[in-house]
Amino acid sequence: MGTAFKGEYSHSIDAKGRLIMPAKFREILGEQFVVTRGFDGCLFVFSEEGWEKFEEKLQALPMDKPEARMLSRFFLAGAIDAEVDKQGRILIPSNLLAHSKIEKEAVVAGVGNRVEIWSKDEWEKASTFDDINSIAAKMSEYGLSI
Repeated sequence: MGTAFKGEYSHSIDAKGRLIMPAKFREILGEQFVVTRGFDGCLFVFSEEGWEKFEEKLQALPMDKPEARMLSRFFLAGAIDAEVDKQGRILIPSNLLAHSKIEKEAVVAGVGNRVEIWSKDEWEKASTFDDINSIAAKMSEYGLSI
């Protein structure tokens, strides 16, 4: 089974803060995984194995640097262990819903080593891809060529 997350799914969130996690993602994530704050106003979702790797990188940051401490707090203090219920839903706590501005409609997107959860409105703003050609050109500096 591949471990790369890919695809985009739209789901409603119910009044209790429960969101359906797409079956394709649940297959990779397993029964328990980690949800935390992400960049650009989304939530990051990691499998347990993916989270352990990410957490090791955070722990390796130089704690004498204020930026390293802030980044660790951003991800670790906001992190929760999520479990899928019988209907394939996860419960997202109010602090994470507030961070992501999710109210009724959410987009769940696979982005390689993690899943991102967005409010539908924020996803539409963040995924216009209007400047994708210039972004792709800049990424060649990092060894990405298509």
